[in-house]
Amino acid sequence: MEVHHHAHTARKKWTHYFWEFLMLFLAVFCGFLAEYQLEHKIEKDREKQFIKSYIEDLKMDTASMNRNLNYQKRRKEQLDSMMTFLETQTIRGNESTLYYLGRLLIRTQRFQTSDRTITQLKNSGSLRLIRNEQAADSIISYQKLVETILSNIADERDERRDADPLMAQIFNPYVFDKMLDDENIIHRPAGNPPLRSYDTSLHQDLAYRIHQLKGSNRILYTRLILLHEKATKIIAVLKKEYRIKD
Repeated sequence: MEVHHHAHTARKKWTHYFWEFLMLFLAVFCGFLAEYQLEHKIEKDREKQFIKSYIEDLKMDTASMNRNLNYQKRRKEQLDSMMTFLETQTIRGNESTLYYLGRLLIRTQRFQTSDRTITQLKNSGSLRLIRNEQAADSIISYQKLVETILSNIADERDERRDADPLMAQIFNPYVFDKMLDDENIIHRPAGNPPLRSYDTSLHQDLAYRIHQLKGSNRILYTRLILLHEKATKIIAVLKKEYRIKD
């Protein structure tokens, strides 16, 4: 008769299960760390890329500011000259100059900000990527001043539009039309074409509109200077914090 021996499997010690669990846990944990580090690196790279793009926007802004600051200086001189003509009533014999200043009065050269990066950051919810507190605060402060200036520009536009009815009563529109060339450049009219009206009451009403525009001119010039200083400082701070070279 054959005798069958039953094989008995040795019981594993609890320490064996503990080490199996520990090894599995470490494998999962290391995978998690690797994934976290990779995601962290990707976000840091994106953050730096956004900062580089924002610096380029600031450089374009400063160039636009320089052009507009020069324009605001010329604008002040033009407004002062026109106010002097109206106040002293030294108009007759200087109609050509007054026509030229009047046509310039209803034009403007606006400051245009380059907002591609900040718009992208806002729309994509990526502002959270800017983890450097000093950088984030600087960007927010700059954008608030930009918004204030854009609001001032809108106010100045309304003030120019308010002057339109008076301009139509004082100046001959046919003379204005002949002052523009095919490239929309304004030229002084030949000779001294007469005004449509020499009514001093209308001139005073126009002088009040010019007074308002002079106020906007001062505000825009002052705030553009401040914005230029902010932009220059922010560029320096961002380059230092993110180790960006030209």
